[in-house]
Amino acid sequence: MFHPRRTIKALLLPLAAGLALTSLPAQTAQAASTLTNGGFETDGAGTGTPSGWSEYGDTGASFSESGGHGGSYRLSHWASSAYKVETYQYLSGLTNGNYKLTAWVRSGGGQNAAYISLKNCGGTEQRTNLPVSASGWIRIVVPVNVTNNQCTISINSDANAGNWINVDDLTFTSGTSGTSIHGADISSLAKSEAKGGVYRNSSGTTGDPVAVLKSAGMNYARLKVWVNPADGYNTKTQVLATAKRIKAQGMKLLVDFHYSDFWTDPGQQAKPSAWSGHSYSQLKTDVYNHTYDVLNALKAQGTTADMVQVGNEINGGMLWNEGSTANWSQLAGLLNSGYDAVKAVNSSTQVALHLAKGGDLAGTRSWFDSAVAQGVKFDVIGLSYYGYWHGSLYDFQTTLDDAAARYGKPVYVAETAYPFRLGSEDSHEDVIDLSSELVSGYPATVAGQTRWMNDVASIVEAVPNGRGLGVFYWEATWTAVTGNGWDPTDASSGNAWENQALFGYDDRALASMSWFSHR
Repeated sequence: MFHPRRTIKALLLPLAAGLALTSLPAQTAQAASTLTNGGFETDGAGTGTPSGWSEYGDTGASFSESGGHGGSYRLSHWASSAYKVETYQYLSGLTNGNYKLTAWVRSGGGQNAAYISLKNCGGTEQRTNLPVSASGWIRIVVPVNVTNNQCTISINSDANAGNWINVDDLTFTSGTSGTSIHGADISSLAKSEAKGGVYRNSSGTTGDPVAVLKSAGMNYARLKVWVNPADGYNTKTQVLATAKRIKAQGMKLLVDFHYSDFWTDPGQQAKPSAWSGHSYSQLKTDVYNHTYDVLNALKAQGTTADMVQVGNEINGGMLWNEGSTANWSQLAGLLNSGYDAVKAVNSSTQVALHLAKGGDLAGTRSWFDSAVAQGVKFDVIGLSYYGYWHGSLYDFQTTLDDAAARYGKPVYVAETAYPFRLGSEDSHEDVIDLSSELVSGYPATVAGQTRWMNDVASIVEAVPNGRGLGVFYWEATWTAVTGNGWDPTDASSGNAWENQALFGYDDRALASMSWFSHR
């Protein structure tokens, strides 16, 4: 293709340099410093090797076809027998620095590997796997630091017969990406250890589970606070003790206030027994005093909270019935009371509001629109997202992106998890215990658990404008230990979650902890 402006510039440069041709970098006029045909629109459907791209391996499995994300066409990998193929583009003449590849992808899953990478850029190859999404297009990003003026963009499939991916609308621009929170909720830990729970590293040596998690890359811990639960755990006392362990490992701390003596979620927000019968005005004072008391005690022992959730999964409000969403002005007063207490202890502690149903765009938007209209103060938005309950990965990305953009706030996943196996270790039925309950493309294996966490983290990383903070795994240490069941009022209750912990039934750290090292 003839580029008159580029050609004239190439002719004029030697003249400006006093005909000192040797001072010019080689092939200036042909330097491919921008991505060619990133939307696969140049050739139409059925093209084996799209313009600007090259192929390696089973090249018949890589082709353009109709049905693009933005335009009319896309790149696809597919074959009726097992295949390995790479579609790649080499960029030269790059100015060194940080770059970010953005791509829209779909995948039917089942591959041994399906990913986009940036390699030969002068440093470590960077990869992002394609999340399994058979219908909705998902945006992923791959950042890289170019140090040798070149880079190769590589789309890879190592696939079984019939596996497929679609890739479209790639852009390669200055910028970077990553996530700062690689966390886990370990609220169950204190009771587990008190009841005899043991934790081992991957080679079987007994150790401090907080240190084991830290060594895998965990950098942030989440602890829930109940007011006066029946079993005496998850109170200020245990939070203070566990916080010392967390901070000693160099981790940050998120304190999750339930404002209850029991679990709270969209279906239940019961007041603590000590606050029953209190007026709305008194409840605002209760929220302030309780929040201030716990956080000030943490500060006094040198373990100041870095982030605080005022309420847990408060889709329907909290402190029912006074703080229900049926009475938004009262809910707003309670939330702001919590916010004010957090800031009174430490002005730089971030205040998050946490909803469940991370794939519910309409519900999340409606709730936060109401919060904003009522003058609720907050710094961060947290969403629970369990793929077997809360919609597809596409739904999740759509909701997360919308929340970040609509309210101009950072977002994070407050809770997610995935089973590493089916079949309970204790006699209590697990929450997810049937293959029919799993997310398509994510088996109940250690590899499936790892893939789920990395793909969720990749979607958070891709939130525009750097507003995706990261992910907390829910209850990484809740292994099956007699006496540490789900019900604080019933010492004989079992654990319904041990197949979603990050320690196996042999108490060893699972390889899925590698997700903590996600970019």
